[in-house]
Amino acid sequence: MAAPVTGRVRWNARQWILLAIFSGAITLDGLENSMIAVAIPEIQRAFGVTAATAQWVPGAYILAFGAFLLLGGRCADLFGRRRVFVVGLAVFAVVSMIGAFAGDPLLIILTRFVKGVAAGFTAPAAMSLLTTTFPEGPQRNKAFGIFNVFEASGYSSGLLIGGFLAALDWRATFVLPAAVALLLVVGAVRFVPRDPARTGKVRLDVGGALTLLLGMLLLVFTVVEAAEVGWATARTIGGFAVAALLLAAFVVIERKVRDPLIRLDVLRNRDLVLANVSMFLLYGGALGFQFVLALYLQNMNGWEPWQMSLVILPGAALTLLIGPRLGGLIDRFGVGRVALVGLISFIPCYLLFLRIGPEPDLWGVLVPVALIWGLGFALALASLMVAGTAGIRDEDQGLAAGLLNSSLQIGGAFGLAVVTAVIVPATRLGELYPGVATMLVFSVLALLAHALRKKTAV
Repeated sequence: MAAPVTGRVRWNARQWILLAIFSGAITLDGLENSMIAVAIPEIQRAFGVTAATAQWVPGAYILAFGAFLLLGGRCADLFGRRRVFVVGLAVFAVVSMIGAFAGDPLLIILTRFVKGVAAGFTAPAAMSLLTTTFPEGPQRNKAFGIFNVFEASGYSSGLLIGGFLAALDWRATFVLPAAVALLLVVGAVRFVPRDPARTGKVRLDVGGALTLLLGMLLLVFTVVEAAEVGWATARTIGGFAVAALLLAAFVVIERKVRDPLIRLDVLRNRDLVLANVSMFLLYGGALGFQFVLALYLQNMNGWEPWQMSLVILPGAALTLLIGPRLGGLIDRFGVGRVALVGLISFIPCYLLFLRIGPEPDLWGVLVPVALIWGLGFALALASLMVAGTAGIRDEDQGLAAGLLNSSLQIGGAFGLAVVTAVIVPATRLGELYPGVATMLVFSVLALLAHALRKKTAV
């Protein structure tokens, strides 16, 4: 049933500043990933490292970010969202500057890992600050729409900015994120309200934290490496098995410990679980799409990264247009219907993408695909975030945010690994089509998961 229209939401200047600070943190993640992707060839040439070593420059960040999101989200609930947000951004800024002046590729990889850890704390803290600042309903719907604009535009703008900075000096791609993080720290200290005082002593569930962290690290590492070593290898199967055992041990600990790190009853919220499943599959297909598009345009047709970014730009522009209005759409039609339209959009998008030929068809295929993809991303991502945090108590919002962000990141890594596995070696056009078909399967499964949620929604 559609939510009733409750009138136009009006915010004061402070609320807009707070939203800009929270959204800036999630934009930083998109910039960090896309700018470094453009700079990798320059880093390779600067240090003379192999492709196998260079791939850990982006890989270390993804590994740490995906592994620490759940722990980071819960720590925000336990120790204070503002405190975790500020400390995480400060660490991010300092380590990024260390990377800018590093003279050793291993130090660069290490700084990228630590930045991923920091982002694993700041991303769920930012999202839970948003959900506790803007009450559930029209205000939160509008806030998530704008939050989604920043998240979606971070990656595409990062390709353009990263291409320009890498042409000047690859080290500038480390300096810019440090400057942005420092600016956000100043804004957060000035405008984000202090965390409320806690009456009881906070006890950290060390056993739960260790098993969760080790299990998530191994899970993300295994997914990321599966495309390289093979899905059916003993290493991959063993990695998944050990990760499952660690996470099972975590569940056992959480059920028995007096003060659990994560209260498992949150997972009884079926809408939250299904929103995470849809998010996992949605982003898995989305990152697969960007990878296949990059192979098609850059490897097979010799385009530069910034040229590919211009192809994605119409979709990003559509996201910018829809995002600020998304709250009104959710208020009028209901979160379920808005998410449904967004998820359905990916199906014709990937079907049309199957029409790619030896020569890129800009106006017949690429631009329409980018527009439909942007529409789906704009509608589905924010509405799934709204659905996943609805009805969750304030003291568990960090956990809910951590779950949603974990689903996003691990789903992206999983989708990318699966698509890579089915298109290797991707030297001919025909080898890309199974990858597109895989993205299509992901989109259909995401839609089915959402349909299950609709049947159970009140």
